[in-house]
Amino acid sequence: MNPSPTISHLYGLIGYPLSHSFSKRYFTEKFQREGIQGCHYELFPLEQIEALAGLLERYPNLKGLNVTIPYKQQVMAYLNELDKEAAAVGAVNTIRIEQGRLSGYNTDVYGFEQSLLNFLEAQGRRAEGLQALVLGTGGASRAVVYVLQKLGIVYRMVSRQASEGRLSYGQLDATHLAQHHLLINTTPLGMAPQVDSFPDIPYYLLGPRHLLFDLVYNPAQTAFMARGLAQGAAACNGLEMLYLQAEKAWEIWNS
Repeated sequence: MNPSPTISHLYGLIGYPLSHSFSKRYFTEKFQREGIQGCHYELFPLEQIEALAGLLERYPNLKGLNVTIPYKQQVMAYLNELDKEAAAVGAVNTIRIEQGRLSGYNTDVYGFEQSLLNFLEAQGRRAEGLQALVLGTGGASRAVVYVLQKLGIVYRMVSRQASEGRLSYGQLDATHLAQHHLLINTTPLGMAPQVDSFPDIPYYLLGPRHLLFDLVYNPAQTAFMARGLAQGAAACNGLEMLYLQAEKAWEIWNS
């Protein structure tokens, strides 16, 4: 987009790629619904995080950014300040820009926690005594782990390669699935347009006691969710999480 004198407050999303994102639609509809004038939200696909400096220079009316895959950790090197919770998480998904200074926050924590608790309540389940498998170890997984620790949910990390404290997908067996009833996909697998991809877990070992939470929200039902549902498990996508973290970001930008 080109800078417009009618836009006093510009916000946007950085990451790559961004074709899957609903963020622009969400904020555009919010501005229209609430009669918010002079604000615009744009997608800024950056092939390299180093392009951030040029983006800030080109758009001096930028007041805030959301950050998505793959830059939630890399972007921290470009910030002037870091919120305590974002520092504890080790990842940033929201940036407030004020007088040229960039302050980093993590609203994924709020969005995931509230959405997870709503999901558990809807299924008549409680966090107490629940054990989880966190699929993926990227920036998105850090907010998830932070929330699980806060709620007292015991978890194991699962990645493509096994390492100290981490299981590989190939190591997951009946014992693991019998103990861990909450499975959280923090990877982009299954995200549009690659809708046929999914974490390589033994879905045949899932059953009605299992709960699948996918941070992906586009499509509404991912291949990960569909395979769990076919085994009688309950499943939830990341759309509510997106909306919740977006509203928290808006609070931060306007506080």
